[in-house]
Amino acid sequence: MTHPLPAPLPDTLPLMDDELDLLASLVKLEGARLLELGCGQARLAQALLSRFPNAHVTALEVDERQHAKNILTAQPGLHFVKAGAQAVPFDDASFDGALMLKSLHHVPLPLLAQALGEVARVLRPGGWLYVSEPVYAGPLNEIMRLFNDEGVVRAAAQQALDQALVNGIWEAAGEHRFAMPVHFTDFDTFEKRMMQPTYANHQIDAPLREAIRQRFESYTGPDGVHLTRPMHVRLLRKRV
Repeated sequence: MTHPLPAPLPDTLPLMDDELDLLASLVKLEGARLLELGCGQARLAQALLSRFPNAHVTALEVDERQHAKNILTAQPGLHFVKAGAQAVPFDDASFDGALMLKSLHHVPLPLLAQALGEVARVLRPGGWLYVSEPVYAGPLNEIMRLFNDEGVVRAAAQQALDQALVNGIWEAAGEHRFAMPVHFTDFDTFEKRMMQPTYANHQIDAPLREAIRQRFESYTGPDGVHLTRPMHVRLLRKRV
């Protein structure tokens, strides 16, 4: 399989520390029934409910280890379900909006269209889908692709969104690009957070680990490594 080269970054991207600020500026969250697909640790969902306590979030996760951790951190308005985007276990028109935060490219490639169809099914007419995907570019991506090259799957995720818009059930409601600051105090922190996720075994041997360490530490400053993750947000709406 051919892996695409990273794309050049624009000269400047606006920095955004809290993506919830962008989400809240685009859609109504107060009192909304929301679905997050591939929630991971559900950090944004938890922050969302702190800011909008009358909202309700149903958070789906396929990783059994992460889901087991999640159900121990339940809070009012947040409901965890073990399920994937390709088979959402809810009735038609059950939600006002849906979130996919760095998760669309994790859907198996043959199931991307099915997943977007499932999201459309469970949204009410006029409901929205907020898809936030990392851009295949920048220094952090250069480190990550040494052991987890996501060029193909990220491109496939964008192509699936393009095709979903062509099929007529969705309409485009906006696009936004920004960079999120990412800080690691040292390589051990990076390794635990990025190289040892619960959902994957990257099979990193000693020579590869050393190559990753050297590339990572080439960005070291006085208080660790400061990088940015360029992001691309696409907002879709289900046609009425």
